[in-house]
Amino acid sequence: MTRLSAAFTKGRPALVTFVTGGDPTPGATASILDALVEGGADVIELGMPFTDPMADGPAIQLANLRSLGAGTTTADIFRIATEFRARHPEVPLVLMGYANPMTIRGADWFAAECVKAGVDGVICVDIPPEEDPELGPALRGAGVSLIRLATPTTDAARLPAVLDGSSGFLYYVSVAGITGMQQAAQTSIDEAVARIKASATIPVAVGFGVRTPEQAAAIAKVADGVVVGSALVDLVAKHGADAAGPVKELTAALAAAVHSARKGAL
Repeated sequence: MTRLSAAFTKGRPALVTFVTGGDPTPGATASILDALVEGGADVIELGMPFTDPMADGPAIQLANLRSLGAGTTTADIFRIATEFRARHPEVPLVLMGYANPMTIRGADWFAAECVKAGVDGVICVDIPPEEDPELGPALRGAGVSLIRLATPTTDAARLPAVLDGSSGFLYYVSVAGITGMQQAAQTSIDEAVARIKASATIPVAVGFGVRTPEQAAAIAKVADGVVVGSALVDLVAKHGADAAGPVKELTAALAAAVHSARKGAL
C-alpha cells in the first residue's frame, strides 16, 4: 500500500488541503505545511506557482503572484518537498500545477525529481488524458500517481478516458468554473459522485468552492475525500509568514468535520 492509498483507507473520509508553494516566501512554506499536518490533513497538495493559472480564482492567482514575486523556482518547490518528506515520512504529498513547469525540462526529468523529493502524486490541470503522450507515462513509469480531474461536464462517454491511467484518487471539480468562487449545489455533488464511483476503482475527492467545515462535512458524507484550498490560501494572504497558527486552526476544524461526517450513519 502506498502513502496515498493509505490516506483513503482509514475508515473515514480524507481531508486534502492545498497551499501554494513559496507563498508568501519559499522559506515560510515549511511552517504552513507543518500546520496542515498538525491540524489533521490527510493529504497535502503543494501548488507549483505559474504565471497563468487558468483554473484558479483570485485567491490562488494572487498566491501565485506572491510566490513568483518572492523568487520561487521549480528547484525551490522540490527543495520544499524534499524537506517536507524528511519531516513527515508518512504524509502523502501531491504537486499540483500546470504543464509548463512540469514539462519544460522533459517529463522524464520531472518524474525523476518527484521520486527524489518523495512526491507521491501529481495533478496537472491543463493536460487532458487525450493529449498526454509524455507526462502521464513518465510519472507512471516512475511510480508516481497521476491524479486526473473530472468535472460536471465529464460525461459517461469521456469518463473512462479520464479514469484510464489515473491513480491515487480522482479529483472531482464540483463546479464548471475557477477555484474558490462558488460552490455547487449539494444534490449535484451527490449525483456526480455516485455516478463516478460506479465506474471508478480509486477514491473520489471533491474540491473547488469548499470553504467551511459545514460544506466539507456535507460533501464527506458521499465522497472519499474533500479538497480545501482557497480558504487556506486566504489565510496565508492575510497573515503572511505568521499564517501557521490560523492555518492549523482552520485545518483542525475542517478535519474534525470531514473525519466525523459519517459517524452514526448506517
